[in-house]
Amino acid sequence: MRKVHVRNFKIRKFHVDEEVRNFYNGIFIDLGELAIFTGKVVKQFFQPPFEYKELIKQGYLIGNKSFSLISVTGFIMGLVLTMQMNPILSNFGAQTLLPGVIAVAMVRELGPVIAGLICAGKISSGIGAEIAAMSVTEQIDAMEVSGTKPLGFVVATRVLAATVVVPILVIFADAFSFLGAYLAINVFENMSITLFVNSAFDMLSFKDLIPATIKTFFFGFFIGLIGCYKGYNARSGTESVGYAANSAVVSSSLTVFVIDLIFVLIINIL
Repeated sequence: MRKVHVRNFKIRKFHVDEEVRNFYNGIFIDLGELAIFTGKVVKQFFQPPFEYKELIKQGYLIGNKSFSLISVTGFIMGLVLTMQMNPILSNFGAQTLLPGVIAVAMVRELGPVIAGLICAGKISSGIGAEIAAMSVTEQIDAMEVSGTKPLGFVVATRVLAATVVVPILVIFADAFSFLGAYLAINVFENMSITLFVNSAFDMLSFKDLIPATIKTFFFGFFIGLIGCYKGYNARSGTESVGYAANSAVVSSSLTVFVIDLIFVLIINIL
């Protein structure tokens, strides 16, 4: 009995080690395929024909579908953060610094990251599900047969649209967060809009604005790219559409955090 137990333990341990090994192998294979896919998509940016109409259409659809959610989230974040910070700063007699603290926190970190996560859930999942449905119904294959480049018409336009639109959505998120902060401050004390704006922007500098703006372009690029990659490589079957959308959200959300971490490390080093 003891030998059988030991043998079963060894077999179970072997299966666990094999599952862990396959998991990490799958991650590295996925990253390699994503890198190859990225190179092919980037080439399409510079190869004619340039699908301007499709690019404008996708940019409008992405921005229009995400604007209301981004605006409401930014407004609530500014409102909540101000109401949380006001008692803390009032204990130190530094309530006059509240607009500047909110502005720096939202512009430098909270605004881009929260907007990036919302776009990862909204944009990347939508792109992944849409392209996966096209792949399952063989629309991608039909484009290749008819001479239309699916990487250029379907993928490159969506990646470029997300790269351009996400930074604009982040700007709107920051603007609505300022509005929420202004209304929250006026709950505790009367402050004019001119004083609020001046106090907020006095603490902001180009060192806050430039890195925060640059990383939003990377957010948009990888949000669009990962959504396209997951959808474009979807397997046959309707269940792959849901899997592509779900995995696109998870991967793009994790990528947003990784990009933000890299930028924070670079800024601290510089």
